[in-house]
Amino acid sequence: MAIIVRLDVVLAQRKMTSRDLAAQIGISEQNLSVLRAGRARGVRFNTLEAICGALGCQPGDILEYVEDP
Repeated sequence: MAIIVRLDVVLAQRKMTSRDLAAQIGISEQNLSVLRAGRARGVRFNTLEAICGALGCQPGDILEYVEDP
């Protein structure tokens, strides 16, 4: 099983940089980079809520489940 992070796509659609998003939601650029790269072991609901609020999107716009073959 794999969770695909599509945060870069949503950022591009909103014409927002990861630096701007990190500043707006109050997390470090490094932590946001780990999430964007799919290397995060987990994400807190309040962080996900802040990201969705800042980007005007749903969690499903950012995260996608893909079954392993």
